[in-house]
Amino acid sequence: MADSDSYLKWAACLLADLPADWERELAVVRTPIVPSPLQIAAAVGAGPLPPVLSARSLRRTAQRTKPDVIVVACTGPVVDVLVAEVLGEMRPRPVFVTGLPGISVPATDKAWLFRSGCDLFVVHSEREAAEFGEVAGRLGGGGQVGLARLPFLRGPVPPGFEPDGRERDRVVFATQAKVPRAREEREQVLLALAKLAERRPDLDVVVKLRALDGERQTHNERHPYQRLWQDLGEPGRLRFAAGSMDEHLAVAAGFVTVSSTAALEAIDRDVPLLVLEDFGVSAEMINLVFAGSGLLGTLDDLADGVFRAPEQEWRAANYFHPAAAGTWVSQLGELLGGERRPPRSLLDGPEHAAARRRARLRVEVPPEVLRLGYKTKRRLARVLR
Repeated sequence: MADSDSYLKWAACLLADLPADWERELAVVRTPIVPSPLQIAAAVGAGPLPPVLSARSLRRTAQRTKPDVIVVACTGPVVDVLVAEVLGEMRPRPVFVTGLPGISVPATDKAWLFRSGCDLFVVHSEREAAEFGEVAGRLGGGGQVGLARLPFLRGPVPPGFEPDGRERDRVVFATQAKVPRAREEREQVLLALAKLAERRPDLDVVVKLRALDGERQTHNERHPYQRLWQDLGEPGRLRFAAGSMDEHLAVAAGFVTVSSTAALEAIDRDVPLLVLEDFGVSAEMINLVFAGSGLLGTLDDLADGVFRAPEQEWRAANYFHPAAAGTWVSQLGELLGGERRPPRSLLDGPEHAAARRRARLRVEVPPEVLRLGYKTKRRLARVLR
């Protein structure tokens, strides 16, 4: 079960990596960040679209089908409330698996706390496994940490996708909702892309959007790039597009981002890339993992069309370990086959009850009703002030 576009893509790919004889079913949890039908289609690829279910419908479905395993591919508070309350009374208790859909360096206490009620926490690099192992040892609670490869890293041409034979002439800028935060910094990125498009008329320079105007995504975006471009008066030749990253990378001559898991997809597809360092390299910029990668560069490099390949040593330690090194499927088999004690959630206790009630509202109340409630609360607060 997934609650947003990025988690849905991760969940769909992760399920595909399970043994072929396992039955599997995918669903979307209805929350205020529920993806649109177009986002759902882009995340799951070919085949029927998964249903969007309220928490009550999700619980009824789980009680009827009695799954052995539930993969809770959701934002932290939703993971906690689903496992502790919405699905907490299921008997027999399924194995609860969770994880994060992209780059998780540095490991955070918060990510572990929200997911400490799950039996298996899936990470995607040896570096992440070591960092979350340290967090788990320090905080306690929780279940096991299991290693996988990011499931959408599948080689230069992903299975089931046939490129149309076009020349690689596209430069893809992968946006990130949270960084950079400042409007001026985002405008600088757009202007550098426009310079590249002006200097290289042979290139199709595309701003790859996570969501179209009006669609929701995992994190709110304060200054959407397409709106900024319009505010700037569209001073150049740029194209804005959503859709599947696979399709963009299949014809990409270069890839650029400030911080996006899609950088790993570009590496996987042998696309030269650039990670912008102009706004800092830090945990706050969500790009600390790229330090020492050989991929960092500047807006001037972008305007000049300078792209790079990663250092091999960095590659091996960060997300490109051999598939055979993965442990999560065997750990899952052991959890299913043996006696197990439910992990101790670090958020059980009266001090966290109010936060759980708020998270419960996100999955129980229709999003439009919830948004109306938030708006009314803000207006009331202004009146009282």
